[in-house]
Amino acid sequence: MVVIQNMNSKILYLHGFASSSLSDKAQQTTAYFQQHYPHIDYVALDLPYEPAAALTLIKQHIGQQRNVALIGSSLGGFLATCIAEQIECRACLINPAVAPHTVLDKHLGRYYHPVLQQHYDVTSAQMSQLQQMMPITLQKPENYLLLLQSGDEVLDYRLALEYYKGATIKLSEGGDHSYVGYANELDAIANFCQLA
Repeated sequence: MVVIQNMNSKILYLHGFASSSLSDKAQQTTAYFQQHYPHIDYVALDLPYEPAAALTLIKQHIGQQRNVALIGSSLGGFLATCIAEQIECRACLINPAVAPHTVLDKHLGRYYHPVLQQHYDVTSAQMSQLQQMMPITLQKPENYLLLLQSGDEVLDYRLALEYYKGATIKLSEGGDHSYVGYANELDAIANFCQLA
């Protein structure tokens, strides 16, 4: 386990679509950093459903800070990639969404989030935002750690293998979209963040 000592370090956890800071992975990550790195400025965000608004909120939390690492799951992995490409920080991605507009455009409509207790809309305008936000190619694939499971029933892991070529990739056979055994990867995630 790396010793992360810089008091000015910041780690943001970005949840996936229709999820929140109360998800299992978010809660496991929060507990881990509170226990092992209580001096780190760690935040699990609750992201708006509008992609552009989500990026704005992430940037607000980063501010002028440059010693930043991101942890993103699914759609949060896509958003983490957008930010990491802009500020050249490290990002740990769990079953990340690649070209999420091609997946979510099959789920347009109004939904109710039971955790956040609010309605939200998935619109074609948001799909256009996602498409425009997607980096065509990665400038520094070495900035990424990918945790993929071949049993992901929501996203095709092979798209991530291709898009993140050159990144540090751990592909596990089986599993599912939630990433079975995620808690066992937290030491590796912290090591990759290396905010010392």
